[in-house]
Amino acid sequence: MTKIFPLTTVKAWLLVGTLDILAACIQFFLKTNKNPITVLRFVASGYFGKEAFTGGDSMIIYGLLLHFLVASLFTLFFFLLAYYLPAMLKYTLFTGIFYGIFMQLVMQFLVLPLSNAPKVSHTFLSVVIATSILIICIGIPLAFIAGRKLNTGK
Repeated sequence: MTKIFPLTTVKAWLLVGTLDILAACIQFFLKTNKNPITVLRFVASGYFGKEAFTGGDSMIIYGLLLHFLVASLFTLFFFLLAYYLPAMLKYTLFTGIFYGIFMQLVMQFLVLPLSNAPKVSHTFLSVVIATSILIICIGIPLAFIAGRKLNTGK
């Protein structure tokens, strides 16, 4: 079995982090018709609290950095799992769907409650949309990238 090289992990992280934040911003704009920069301010509020919404443009940068930090942790965790449990990549699509659901549960029940972000009420539809974004933009791409890397070495 081929090792997962750091370059593959970094490329995967940048890809899925970008796909995820773009999908979140597009979804927010389509739902609210408001500036999607609010999404990055909300992410920054996880650390800075209410100041993220009233602070300057630096809060947008902090939101982007925090988003990519979280994306890097989920990417690294997935690649470690894939390396030590390569059988999980036998069914890459299923694994990607499962990982997206796992990320949603971790974010909704662990990360967000422990953060300084304002509490947001969730409807069934909003949870389905958020989970779908994680599945499509992070889970499935990570599963296919890791599967290709571990199985072919490319």
